[in-house]
Amino acid sequence: MKYGTTEEGIFLSRPNRFIAKVMVNGREETVHVKNTGRCKELLPQGARVILEKAPEGSERKTKYDLIAVYKNGMLINMDSQSPNKAAMEFIPQLFENVTYIRPETVFGSSRFDFYIEAGKRKIFMEVKGCTLEDNGICRFPDAPTERGLKHINELVTAAKSGYEAYILFVIQMEKAEYFTPNRDTHPQFADALKAASEKGVNVLAYTCTVTPDSMVIDKPCKIIL
Repeated sequence: MKYGTTEEGIFLSRPNRFIAKVMVNGREETVHVKNTGRCKELLPQGARVILEKAPEGSERKTKYDLIAVYKNGMLINMDSQSPNKAAMEFIPQLFENVTYIRPETVFGSSRFDFYIEAGKRKIFMEVKGCTLEDNGICRFPDAPTERGLKHINELVTAAKSGYEAYILFVIQMEKAEYFTPNRDTHPQFADALKAASEKGVNVLAYTCTVTPDSMVIDKPCKIIL
């Protein structure tokens, strides 16, 4: 998954979920943050960030999107749209003989990120981006997610209905010791994920190769439920 033109800046502040103040080329800019999560541990004042520049002639109110940040020397992609884009590219490597991929597919009362056909296999997949890291341990979610809980329960229903069901945690950085659900933040999600894995839902976690202008799903990561 590639971005267009990118530039480096210095994070100053985040007045609300949608915008940040960033110093770019010696000038303070208001930029769009492509992640409405809290991300407090990622954006301390003075952090080096990567911005994607809007195309020339764009009528947008902001010239830049904040897409990534350096944390302890490691580049972490924090664009909430990038996991699905990277997953779309990765699916043919994950499953053999993929013949059909349909994003945003309704099943029951949920809309899953992907419906996939690979030979005779019929697969539903939900993708979750993970940016929360502490000493090599990556966790999801960084805030309670009722939507995520609903998706897990619907994946269990899909598995019982004869579909293959997957939840893919895309760890938006290159290194992670292991992935685990964030029990401190949302214990119900952690319990539901563990129960789902015991009821036929496949839980996957992969790290990514991250550069200032790209993110590609790379290696499987150890999972502790």
